[in-house]
Amino acid sequence: MECLRAPFRLSDIGEQYRVAKEKGKMPVEVTGTDGYARYYTMDCLGTDRVKLIVTYNEDRAKEIVDAYAFFDRNVMYYPAKDVLFYNADIHGHTILRQRMEVVKGILEQTVSTVVVSVDALLNKLVPLEEIQKNIVTFRSGEPLDLEKMKKKLVSLGYERNDWVDGVGQFAIRGGILDIFPMSSECPYRIELWGEDIDSIRSFDVESQRSIENVEELSVYPAAEMILDEDRVQAGLKKIQKEHKAYAKQLKAQFKTEEYARINRAVEALKEELSYFHSAMGVDGYIGSFYETLDSFLSYMPQSVQIFIDEPERVLSRAEACQIEFRESMVSRLEGGYMLPSQADILFDYKEIAGKIAGKDTVLFSILAKEESIFEPKTKVAFETKMVPTYRHNFEMLLKDIRRWKQEEYRIVLFCPSATRGERFADNLRNQDVNCFFSDDKDRILAASEMMITSGRLKSGFSVPQIKLVVLTEGDIFGQKKTKKRIKRKPLYSGEKINSFDDLNIGDYVVHEKHGLGIYRGIEKIEVDQVTKDYISIEYSGGSKLFILASQLDLIQKYASKDSRRPKLNKLGGNEWEKTKSKVRGQVNVIAKELVELYAIRQSKQGYAFSEDTIWQKEFEEMFPYEETDDQLRAISETKKDMQSTKIMDRLICGDVGYGKTEVAIRAAFKAVQDGKQVAYLVPTTILAQQHYNTFKERMQDYPIEIGVLSRFLSAKEQRQTLDKLKKGQVDIIIGTHRLLSKDLDYSNLGLLIIDEEQRFGVTHKEKIKQIKKDVDVLTLTATPIPRTLHMSLIGIRDMSLLEEPPVDRKAIQTYVLEYNPELIKEAVSRELARGGQVYYVYNRVNTIADVAADLAKMMPDVRVSYAHGQMKESELERIMYDFVSGEIDVLVSTTIIETGLDISNVNTMIIHDSDRYGLSQLYQLRGRIGRSNRTAYAFLMYRRNTMLKETAEKRLSAIREYTDLGSGFKIAMRDLELRGAGNLLGAEQHGHMNAVGYDLYCKMLSEAVKEAKGIHTMEDFETTIDLNMDAFIPDTYISNEYQKLDIYKRTAGIETTQDYDDMLEELLDRFGEPPKAVLNLLTIARIKALAHRSYVTEIKQMGKDLKITLYERAKLNPAGFPELMQKYRRGLQFKNEQEPKFILTPVGNLLTALTDFLNELEKLVEE
Repeated sequence: MECLRAPFRLSDIGEQYRVAKEKGKMPVEVTGTDGYARYYTMDCLGTDRVKLIVTYNEDRAKEIVDAYAFFDRNVMYYPAKDVLFYNADIHGHTILRQRMEVVKGILEQTVSTVVVSVDALLNKLVPLEEIQKNIVTFRSGEPLDLEKMKKKLVSLGYERNDWVDGVGQFAIRGGILDIFPMSSECPYRIELWGEDIDSIRSFDVESQRSIENVEELSVYPAAEMILDEDRVQAGLKKIQKEHKAYAKQLKAQFKTEEYARINRAVEALKEELSYFHSAMGVDGYIGSFYETLDSFLSYMPQSVQIFIDEPERVLSRAEACQIEFRESMVSRLEGGYMLPSQADILFDYKEIAGKIAGKDTVLFSILAKEESIFEPKTKVAFETKMVPTYRHNFEMLLKDIRRWKQEEYRIVLFCPSATRGERFADNLRNQDVNCFFSDDKDRILAASEMMITSGRLKSGFSVPQIKLVVLTEGDIFGQKKTKKRIKRKPLYSGEKINSFDDLNIGDYVVHEKHGLGIYRGIEKIEVDQVTKDYISIEYSGGSKLFILASQLDLIQKYASKDSRRPKLNKLGGNEWEKTKSKVRGQVNVIAKELVELYAIRQSKQGYAFSEDTIWQKEFEEMFPYEETDDQLRAISETKKDMQSTKIMDRLICGDVGYGKTEVAIRAAFKAVQDGKQVAYLVPTTILAQQHYNTFKERMQDYPIEIGVLSRFLSAKEQRQTLDKLKKGQVDIIIGTHRLLSKDLDYSNLGLLIIDEEQRFGVTHKEKIKQIKKDVDVLTLTATPIPRTLHMSLIGIRDMSLLEEPPVDRKAIQTYVLEYNPELIKEAVSRELARGGQVYYVYNRVNTIADVAADLAKMMPDVRVSYAHGQMKESELERIMYDFVSGEIDVLVSTTIIETGLDISNVNTMIIHDSDRYGLSQLYQLRGRIGRSNRTAYAFLMYRRNTMLKETAEKRLSAIREYTDLGSGFKIAMRDLELRGAGNLLGAEQHGHMNAVGYDLYCKMLSEAVKEAKGIHTMEDFETTIDLNMDAFIPDTYISNEYQKLDIYKRTAGIETTQDYDDMLEELLDRFGEPPKAVLNLLTIARIKALAHRSYVTEIKQMGKDLKITLYERAKLNPAGFPELMQKYRRGLQFKNEQEPKFILTPVGNLLTALTDFLNELEKLVEE
């Protein structure tokens, strides 16, 4: 960046700073800088030492990190712990993970600038050397004792699991250790050979497959307090001593409720610490476990350079933080919620400020003030100015540039991309402005030179003292919100494990031949000295069916939309066959309809839109986020459909906030460019208003007329809009089902976009169909649609799935805690203090008004209102409208907000009695907040006496589920997907789906679609193989039953040699060298697929011979039989009975001989 740093050396500030340092006249105060000019000054004063930038709150710290990254790529943000909700039972990993990454950056010297808010400096922390000496390093070839390591990892805060699916977990299987370190992007697998580490490799969480090898791995603690056995015991002694004294005091004051409460809290702490070495809310007791504590300041190297952003505000925030903390502690101590020593987790801010002043510190403020604690010894003025915003006023810009050039200013203009920079330089040269484009940012400019270069700087500044002007595209065209998304490459894009992790003993399963039964577990059965695993299923009347584990592909878990208990079938009865054929008939009907509809649409000619224009490219570059890969794919698929002559009918599915609207906006922009009108249909008035605002904001720079029709407009305004629409003066119209009315005349409709289709009624859908006939249609839906259904509909419904979440969108701090009015007050006032709003979820309509009244009484100056689904629609809309426009601070509402709006100003959610909700509901509710760049808070409240009846173990895991949305999330998604499947196929299909279970339904649908399209499918018969050899997965190889089922299920799905190799490779990778029985299992699975393709129904070993029975309607060419018999001579006999059979006498290895024979047989299959 010499183009910027060189001019700075013309001023004497650097010199004054150097002299002050030599003569000990620190701190230095620099006044007059603001915005990017301040970061520029910091960067120029910075040396190659580590820098610490201290600011006055968390949001400002994040802002500085984003901005400063332009000058220094190795900048990191160290978040503060939330001291108020510190002793929440459990919080998400997000903050801890960020903090550990910074600690790692400091210790490994990869970070050059750390940004913190003053709050973070006040936290009392474990000394850095404690963390340093507890970093575990694994190296290839070194010995490793797994037993010791297990204890060590637990004391470092890692949690043992059966397999690793989230940060901070580890798993041990045989000689393999999987671990997901706190400061890593992905988990690692460490495989032992004997006692030594044989290999270390990263692996993918989804597929559990390895990615690449590494030589060594450092694992940082997963907790900031490292509690080994001795420390736990010593700490508990102190806590008990203090508890005894405090409880005695409460008892003397006759505070029985408080007395009981503190006893319960300490009891729970003790129980959990002795069991797990960690406990909910243990962080608050940090003083009891450590003698000396440090502040983050001591983590930084001695020679650190400190920059204070607005010292006045930093000090007043520090003081406020301390006071707020003390006040809240007083009420908690009185209520018996905590011990006195827990209130001692902050340093006095004066002490910290004193430490800062004694270091190499520069204070930055706009105006010089009489400082209090920092007392600058050297004062320097450095005037910088903001650049005027031109808002497309090109004349004014040219005038300014010419004036600057005359006054010998150096001018640097940053454009987001090189192409735009070059185009800009051409435009300026056409206006006789002498300038050039160069990507060499180290080029030193002469006076009056102007350079255009690429770089994402948000806003410009000018520094008269050194005659430098920095401009950005935002200054010229108006600001865009810029947020960079970090691209996370999908490391291994294999098929996700079709997991069985939710099949428990007692679950309902569907067997394709025998119907609905109950799964009773895996049993080992030995017949004639050959052991195999069987799966036992119980049917109506208690009869049991045992099927070989290798035939798991015939069973599916029964899943239906509402989890009613299904009726069990009888073994050997015929009701199951009846049910199946009834459903199959229905499925054939729907498949035929779908296929015919598709064929008609394919044959009709629609409008073919033209290729992308330069405007389209520019419009897309203005998108302030980085698109996810799924989004880019969806966009290009949509455009391809629009450019072809067929009529588009594409469905885009993706969770709320995954960027569906952007896909629609780009399609709309494309349509408008060809002079077509666009109709955007939404289910509610509020959404219409919201989308209208989004479209307006995105398209403000282009001559596009956008109209909205909704109940919030007067009749006159509506008439005007309709009139314009008819004349073709409105390009894009957004509205509710009002858009479907008869009195609407479009002058040239080219694209219809339907948002949340599942929320329109049947009559509306019919009207939509009428409009749809020859117009391109794009449908958006937020209910996720299952992968399987998607696969079976390929070729009749064009679908794009958005599955990857935008990075950094879900920074939701989740706290699970006991209901406590004090905390609610604190949470609300904190959110309102930063200008936000709060959702309070309470799900009982009859008492919701009382709850709202109680809250209003508790916080008299807060505007509280409530909403629920039984209100009149107009009243509900009014309330929501007020909430969106910021007239209401706290909205108490039932779960209707689940499918509601995208309000980015609501960033705190309090959920009353959270233990009563299902995981999928909590997940959807939580997704309503955290839609902006602010940290969002979700407080899940429960009543202590209800939820915590279970043992410590269960209690912890239940709460963990809530916070990190681990494996529970997958099951929750399943609920939502079944809902999505029903929405997609219509209501009457729901009943059929419930009759045979979802998976079987999909299988039938897929077959029916192929039949309807005339694709020949293989006839339905089963192949069984019975050989006298052990073929099962021993417990010593895979002990976890879920994983075992999963591997059986997938082994049953082996079709080709490629599948066989993949499966073998995966087993080696995940579980180590497979024993003989497992290899047999795989080979038999491969043989079974081959036999099925050759129309074999059974292979049975009879002594030395193999009986190979063929399907009675086998499509084999009999003319090839004599040659086959000839080849095997005496080793093969053929019996032409009702079911034709071969009798093979294998030579050499039985499995190899059988494979060879089946390969020969497959050659005779007729196409």
